[in-house]
Amino acid sequence: MFAVHLVAFYFTKLKEDQIKKVDRFLYHMRLSDETLVDIMARFQAEMEKGLGKDTNPTASVKMLPTFVRAIPDGSENGEFLSLDLGGSKFRVLKVQVSQEGQQNVQMESQFYPMPNEITRGNGTELFDYVADCLADFMKTKDLTHKKLPLGFTFSFPCRQNKLEEGVLLSWTKKFKARGVQDTDVVNRLATAMKKHKDLDVDILALVNDTVGTMMTCAYDDPNCEVGVIIGTGTNACYMEDMSNIDLVEGDEGRMCINTEWGAFGDDGALEDIRTEFDRELDLGSLNPRKQLFEKMISGLYMGELVRLILLKMAKVGLLFGGAKSSALHTKGKIETQHVAAMEMSKEGLANTREILVDLGLEPSESDCIAVQHVCTIVSFRSANLCAAALATILTRLRENKKLARLRTTVGMDGTLYKTHPQYPKRLHKVVRRLVPNCDVRFLLSESGSTKGAAMVTAVASRVQAQRKQIDKVLALFQLTREQLLGVRDKMRAELEYGLKKKTHSLATVKMLPTYVYGMPDGTEKGKFLALDLGGTNFRVLLVKIRRRSVRMYNKIFAIPLEIMQGTGEELFDHIVQCIADFLDYMGLKGAQLPLGFTFSFPCRQTCIDKGTLVGWTKGFKATDCEGEDVVDMLREAIKRRNEFDLDIVAIVNDTVGTMMTCGYEDPRCEIGLIAGTGSNVCYMEEMRNIELVDGDEGRMCVNTEWGGFGDNGCIDDIRTQYDKEVDDGSLNAGKQRYEKMTSGMYLGEIVRRILIDLTRQGLLFRGQISERLRTRGIFETKFLSQIESDRLALLQVRRILQQLGLDSTCEDSIVVKEVCGAVSRRAAQMCGAGMAAIVEKRREDQGLQHFKVTVGVDGTLYKLHPHFSRILQETVKELAPQCDVTFMLSEDGSGKGAALITAVAKRLQQPRKDI
Repeated sequence: MFAVHLVAFYFTKLKEDQIKKVDRFLYHMRLSDETLVDIMARFQAEMEKGLGKDTNPTASVKMLPTFVRAIPDGSENGEFLSLDLGGSKFRVLKVQVSQEGQQNVQMESQFYPMPNEITRGNGTELFDYVADCLADFMKTKDLTHKKLPLGFTFSFPCRQNKLEEGVLLSWTKKFKARGVQDTDVVNRLATAMKKHKDLDVDILALVNDTVGTMMTCAYDDPNCEVGVIIGTGTNACYMEDMSNIDLVEGDEGRMCINTEWGAFGDDGALEDIRTEFDRELDLGSLNPRKQLFEKMISGLYMGELVRLILLKMAKVGLLFGGAKSSALHTKGKIETQHVAAMEMSKEGLANTREILVDLGLEPSESDCIAVQHVCTIVSFRSANLCAAALATILTRLRENKKLARLRTTVGMDGTLYKTHPQYPKRLHKVVRRLVPNCDVRFLLSESGSTKGAAMVTAVASRVQAQRKQIDKVLALFQLTREQLLGVRDKMRAELEYGLKKKTHSLATVKMLPTYVYGMPDGTEKGKFLALDLGGTNFRVLLVKIRRRSVRMYNKIFAIPLEIMQGTGEELFDHIVQCIADFLDYMGLKGAQLPLGFTFSFPCRQTCIDKGTLVGWTKGFKATDCEGEDVVDMLREAIKRRNEFDLDIVAIVNDTVGTMMTCGYEDPRCEIGLIAGTGSNVCYMEEMRNIELVDGDEGRMCVNTEWGGFGDNGCIDDIRTQYDKEVDDGSLNAGKQRYEKMTSGMYLGEIVRRILIDLTRQGLLFRGQISERLRTRGIFETKFLSQIESDRLALLQVRRILQQLGLDSTCEDSIVVKEVCGAVSRRAAQMCGAGMAAIVEKRREDQGLQHFKVTVGVDGTLYKLHPHFSRILQETVKELAPQCDVTFMLSEDGSGKGAALITAVAKRLQQPRKDI
């Protein structure tokens, strides 16, 4: 028993001594966590350099855009061909994706050898050989009668300008075919395939093997957004935000970046951690001073590194008693498979002895222990370096997503990772230590990158087909110049119809006289009460006007839905209650004040203080109001209250209020535009043109009520199925059609209808319509403004969609943003076309060659939407080039305007009283 313990003690001591001896000799190969964190910082800097347009040419880590914009979503299906060129064997596959509607992949494949005379010969011969193998495969599998899309896995650094193109930057590994560098390898393959008359194949995608790995794993796990190869060579790819990729146009969405991290350190960034053995190996390689990071990591070099170390240790007498063999002097005699065999936990030592004996050496027990430890240090350093670079990518993903903690999956492939017994465990452990705020799942790519090439091709086919369908929908909202001129000219005709006695009753644009004859002249003064009713909020204001200064005090009151859609009496009683509360609040309960009533609904007026409601808009449905004088209804409600008496001087539309507010600041302002919940315009018209009112002298403000434009079907050619659905589901079906295409109350609902349709077609949200998306009115127009904000990243867009119960991918968010953009752009252009009709009319009426005018504007859509105002203004400029139109924002709203109209009306009444 004692003897057994003695032997065990001796062996343990021997092992410790040998390990210490090797550790001392290979001291520089042991990398501390501090060093790894430092390497992470260096790699991060190289990534940034590679992504920058100006710095990319000198970057060692090339960060190549792959033009792979999307990962599989499970809806892919069809038959695809896939080629894999990049290792010692060439592989052809036929991949059937999602057969019979099930998410599965069936593959048939064939390996073909890649002889040295092909890999290092002439480039044309290389691609001819690949095409020959493909033709043989198709003939064997009876596929020659089919036209199939093909994905080409080409595991060498290529610069791509599109998915189906790739210019070879340089050969790596053992490839050296002449005349291929700086040429498009897809074009080379297509040329070779043309020599086979029976080959009918479309090359849809060129894919790096890392991208193939990521795509293969993403088909099984949608969280996979990184691909890593640790095999003959080493490389990684990941999904980067487009906004960070200077080399490609566009900021929306993400794109897979092939880092080509094997070249990290080619600029000297890793000189302090490279050893004499790394330098010796590099000098003897096919590509000296290139792929230095790869030469410290990958399977092509690991065995050779071990051989160089063992040779040096033997030379200095630390191994084999100083004895060397010719095999130990021979390059390539120790392969990475030997390193893996020597590191096996149980048979490792026995394998080590056998391998060393095969090399013509006579190793002792201590030699075997030492050699095994050399292998451990070399492979451990490899795993550490890989872990540092991968941890940098994971950190970048987490920061891009602005997450405190990242949950993601890394797709893994490569013979070293798959066959080395300790490698995966070591890599995982170090990665998790370096990025404790990332929960990483490592997923082995069972079918290799070739299946991934088929997946990229399948995704490309799906995206291509989906894009066509999405573009078809978006095209419905893209108005040509001719269509916009048509809107302008039809609007102009409707303005004329509305002004004429004979046609007024048939006109959709009602052109209602407001009996506002003048603009403020600066002499107005006094205290005025103003009411502002036009939406879900009702405002009461006290306005003090004196010497071109205006001071306002106001209070906002809610109008509950049951009041909006109850009886007229209830509505006006509620309004009077709000006035009483305000007067009480301001300490003015007994005061007699002139009052201006902004009432933002179409009214027919016979004088400034009378207004018969033509019809409710914007969700109001109070009964017994249409056809009634709303000023009388307000007076009656005040009488019922019997607490105060107010002098109702003017009823004002909100557009008129807006025009008056801006006219107080700018005498050139003679048009008012509201682009908010509703849409409307007023302007100062020549009295001679207003046949509904007696008198030809001077001007009067006309409330166009242009929201009803198109109610006669004149713009049906540009109305879409979605506009019709929104109209059918509204409270006033068949009415206010122009408003329903241009105003804030409806744009969100149009978007919602489009999103439902696209989802039904399987083009969004994985075909899943959330219950919230089914709810009418849930997609408010404010969401359009938020989603289209230039400052808003797609991640925030996804959060907005999540509030609506929509679990969107990055690609979904892009489409939603495009839909919002198309709908709001059309709205702004149509508004601009309508405005062009009005300014052109004013120019012609005054017989001017060139007309200069200011438009007072109010409304949340104009104020808050990031692009609406710009597009509207651009459209006016294009469609009315002889008009110089300034748009002036009404800061104080139509309430102030109502007070100003009241003040102007009082001023204009004064001379009459004096006569």
